[in-house]
Parts: sequence; C-alpha cells; structure tokens
Amino acid sequence: MKKVIIIGAGPAGLTAGYELLKQSSASDYEVVILEESGCIGGISRTVQYNGHRMDIGGHRFFSKDPDVTRWWAEMMPTQGAPSFDDKKLHRQKPLAEGGPDPETEDRVMLVRRRVSRIYYKKKFFDYPVSLKLETIKNMGFATTIKAGCSYLRAAVAKKPEDSLENFYINRFGKVLYSMFFEGYTEKLWGRHPSQISADWGAQRVKGLSIRAVIKDMFSKVFGSKKDRKVETSLIEEFVYPKLGPGQLWETVAEEFEKLGGKIQKNCSVKQILTEGTQIKAVVYEEQGETKQMEGDLFLSSMPVKDLVAGMGSAVPAKEAAIAAGLPYRDFVTVGLLVDHLNLKNETDIKTLGNIVPDCWIYVQDTGVKLGRIQIFNNWSPYLVKDAEHTVWIGLEYFCKEGDDFWNMSDEACVEMAVKELQKMGVIGEHQKILDSHREKVKKAYPAYFDTYDEIDTLISWLNTFPNLYCIGRNGQHRYNNMDHSMVTSFEAVGNILSGRTDKENIWNVNTDKEYHEET
Repeated sequence: MKKVIIIGAGPAGLTAGYELLKQSSASDYEVVILEESGCIGGISRTVQYNGHRMDIGGHRFFSKDPDVTRWWAEMMPTQGAPSFDDKKLHRQKPLAEGGPDPETEDRVMLVRRRVSRIYYKKKFFDYPVSLKLETIKNMGFATTIKAGCSYLRAAVAKKPEDSLENFYINRFGKVLYSMFFEGYTEKLWGRHPSQISADWGAQRVKGLSIRAVIKDMFSKVFGSKKDRKVETSLIEEFVYPKLGPGQLWETVAEEFEKLGGKIQKNCSVKQILTEGTQIKAVVYEEQGETKQMEGDLFLSSMPVKDLVAGMGSAVPAKEAAIAAGLPYRDFVTVGLLVDHLNLKNETDIKTLGNIVPDCWIYVQDTGVKLGRIQIFNNWSPYLVKDAEHTVWIGLEYFCKEGDDFWNMSDEACVEMAVKELQKMGVIGEHQKILDSHREKVKKAYPAYFDTYDEIDTLISWLNTFPNLYCIGRNGQHRYNNMDHSMVTSFEAVGNILSGRTDKENIWNVNTDKEYHEET
C-alpha cells in the first residue's frame, strides 16, 4: 500500500483524494489530507454567522467540462429549475430553526439566474457590456459614439499584447477599457493593468470581446438555442448548492472519509523533506506540536511559494528567488445585514422583496476601495436567516496581508464599508445596520507580475520530483476557477493510476484558448 499525502482540503485536494480512492482498490492507497485551517473547502468554503451564510468570493457552478458537471451532479442533484422569481422556492423555510434537514432535503443544487452588473457613476451597466438601448442611454450619445470609434480604431490597429491593458484595449477599445476595466482591475491587483501580464486576460477573459457580445446577441435572435455556443461570461444560468459552495465540499469530504480517507484539520505544513529527486516527508504543526509524516506520493494545493520555501536548501538559488517573488492578493469580505437597499429594481426580473437581481455588482468607482458587492439573497435565499425581510450583502475588498486595510479592527473596517456604501447611494445615510461580520482570506488570488514571468523555470524544476504533483489554484499559482482546479486533480490522479511520469497535462489545464469564466 502506498501512502499519499495531500496538502489542502480545498476543491483540488478533496477532488484528488476522493477520485484516487474511488478509482483504485482499497488496498492500493492510504490517503491523508492535511488541512491548515479548521474548515473544509478552502476559498470555496461557506462561513456561517448568526444564522446567515457567506460565500467567500462567490462561486458559480458552471463548467464547459462535462466530467466536472457530471461530478457535481453525482455529489448533489439539481432541484427542478427554480430561479429568482420562483415563489414556491421562497415559501420554503430558510436556515432559521425548523428548516429542512440539512442531511437530506437541503443537499441539492438550485438553478440560479446569472445577473452581474457594473455600478458606474450611480448607474447600472450589464457585465459583460451589452449593446442595448439602456446601455446607450446610461453612457450618453456622445460617449457611445466615442466608444464605438475607439473600438474601431483598436480593431484596425492592434496593440502588442505585452500587458493586460493592451489586451483589454484590443478587445474593447480605449474608452470602454477606461470606463469598465481599468479602475476595477487596479483595485483587484493593486497594480495598474499596464504593469500586469496579459496572461491573466488570456486565462480569464480570453473569448470575451465586443465581437463576442455582438455574435451572442445575433445568435439569440436568429440562432437555435440547441446549437448556440456562448462564452461562459455570457451564460444566463448556473447551478448553486442550496446552502452555499462549502456544502458541496463538506459532502465530498464525507464521501472521501467513507472510502477510507483521512482528513486532519488544523495541521499546517511547514517543511517538505527531500532526498535527491524524491519527496520523503512533510513536517507540520498540530496544536503547537511539530510532527512528521512520511509518504510515497505528495499532492500539493498549498501556495507554491510556501511549498518551495518549505523545501529549504534543496532549492537552487534561482528557483528559490522566483518562488519567493511570486505575488498574491489577499481578500476581505464584510458582511452587512440591512432591511433594504437604496437600489431600484428596474429590470423585468422578479425577486424576493423586489431587490435588484444581481449576484455581483462590480464597483468601477475609483473614489471607493470597494471592489464588488455580493447579494447573498440572490445566490440562494437559504444563505439568509430571513430572506423575506432583510438583505445580506458581502462587500469585497482586495488588499495585501499586513497593509493598513488588512490590519484594521473589525469595527473600523465595517464603519469604512458602511460609509462607502452611503457615498455610492447603495444604502441610506442614516440607515440602520442590523448585523455585520468580517472575514479575511490570505493568498486568495495568485497575481501575474513580479517574478511570475519566470514561473516556467520554477515549474520545470518542480517537475524533476516524480512523486510531487502541484494541483489547484495556489498549487500552480494560476488564477483557476473551481472547475479548473478540479481538473488538475483529475489529471494528477490519472497520471498516478496510469503510471504517466510527465506532468505536462496537469500544468496545461486552463491554458487553452477557450474562455471559461470571469472573476
């Protein structure tokens, strides 16, 4: 029996552990997952607070990979086709006491309508930007003409795609880039798009452009729905676990343990012990005690920066410097409970309480630090204790661990968030905040600058360890979605079971030219 040590109980780690045990004989592998925190799901976990639930960062369950969608459906079946305007769904009891048994009735996927818009100068714009009368009206005729001319210039005279700024301009023109991408991108990464690698755009918005928007618009009018192919950013529905994304990963953890797998929480891996080109063991801390665990195969979804640092003197100087220089953006969500929003629902979408139907609202306004607003009611009414009379929102901020914003007290951070919402007109100046909660997430977003342009050198060196598999978003320092992280695990498990020695297929996940989903 081979011992397999998996670092991290997020989507990649749990998927790998479950698939390895499911596809092999019970006597082939002993699988242990070491999880640094006391939670399951990594950034895809669901935080519970005072009867409410928070989705950290928002997770749409949609994938163009049929293996992923099949896998989700096997774990949690989809319930009918309820959407925002489904009154029957809303009449069911939410999370308050007396609600459905979470072990049975709650373990389902809901069908949700995808609505995300940009809030710019106190007006809503579709995201991705649509070409309809309301957009022209909100932009103004003169700005619309400028945007059109700017796009035509960009279409004729393409810029070299040596930065994320040029990547966006080539697809949308300078005017639309300045209005709808520049400010938000700089908030997200803490760097101007001109200083960020175009690789980020190539992974996250590669198929999205004005041309794609126009093509989709015409296909809706003249094409067959059956044959219609859309970019993921233009999808209109997705599925979502009734009690948030963490519910799926808690289910996977249970199934993994039923197969004989073991999850050890609150175990922080500090060192990776090597012998030649083999990983031999990991050293981890558990409740203040340092322990060592030997293994035969190692799958790591921990930040590659920390993985390499933990390998100590085994790392050549060049590769050590590349890993040490890899940047991340950290993440803070402020949950606020209010009785209403000062935003009028002017869409034709009916919602519980007639709130705006958005899952996310992107905040382009550079006058506030706020990046996005999640409306948890619209992801699932069961995330909210009383979805009929209150609105539970998540205010998303991007920062750097240890900076002034990160080090704010909970009280000061909530006060700042409330003032920014008031400035934007999202809530009233004297509106009462019924409850609040702050969550901080380290290394939430692998960033594409500093030493990132040398990462191929680091990958080549990591691949010299045949029993080490780097999987997931942080394990590969790649801004993957949840489905891509899962596919890296599918590929790694496939390699282990088939005896394939090269890792090219694992590292090539989400490097194709087809777009999957936006941030």
